[in-house]
Amino acid sequence: MYKVVLVDDEQLILNGLIRVIPWVEHDCEVVATANDGIEGAAVIRRERPDILFTDVRMPNMDGLKMIAALKSEFPDMQISVLTAFRDFEYAQQAIRLGVARFLLKPSKMPELQEAIIEMTARLDARKPAEDETEDRPPPEDEEASSFIVQAALDYMRQHYMEHIRLSDVADQIYVSQWHLSKLISRYTDSSFLGILSNLRVDRAKELLREPTLKVHEIATLTGFQDVAHFSKTFKKITGLSPVEYRQKDSKAK
Repeated sequence: MYKVVLVDDEQLILNGLIRVIPWVEHDCEVVATANDGIEGAAVIRRERPDILFTDVRMPNMDGLKMIAALKSEFPDMQISVLTAFRDFEYAQQAIRLGVARFLLKPSKMPELQEAIIEMTARLDARKPAEDETEDRPPPEDEEASSFIVQAALDYMRQHYMEHIRLSDVADQIYVSQWHLSKLISRYTDSSFLGILSNLRVDRAKELLREPTLKVHEIATLTGFQDVAHFSKTFKKITGLSPVEYRQKDSKAK
């Protein structure tokens, strides 16, 4: 039996999907439901379903980020979107990220049945390969993983001046800290702390050109906890202390 998870903020729709679709006829079983993206991601990591039906316009949720996160972390999981959100470009992006079907509410039974048949057929087709390589992890979804890394970098660029941690970024894009750390290393040849430090130091270089700002003020403005940590990190990256960099930059002008 294939395990199915349903995610939708309308309980009426969840109840309808459970009751109306003949899941057993498709060798499927609904093992859990959730009412928003955060709860849905937690349920999926716990249940590790084969099939997911999900809305993409719910509270506490960025639908594309959630889809990308799930396809990156669970590449074999089959996903169908069931939504009232009518946007062609959005649907295209979802499909590029690995969605099997993008269904508009209210969906008719034949459409739902077709989605289930398509997803179970994909799962059936993968069984022989999985039997032959039981110890080999499934290949990562490149499109979804790249999307996740870009989303993480975008968030870091917007919030580097705050005291953000890897867990904060991971929470924003629905992936585990471990998985995000692995993806950042793979796609950037750097680490979360390395990227964060470079963003902060690059901004500090700009602020050091403003003579009225003191070094400790710049440290605070760029997200460092104290001036000692700021100075140490700045020198490690540039080879100069903040004061030396300011003096050198001033002479260059």
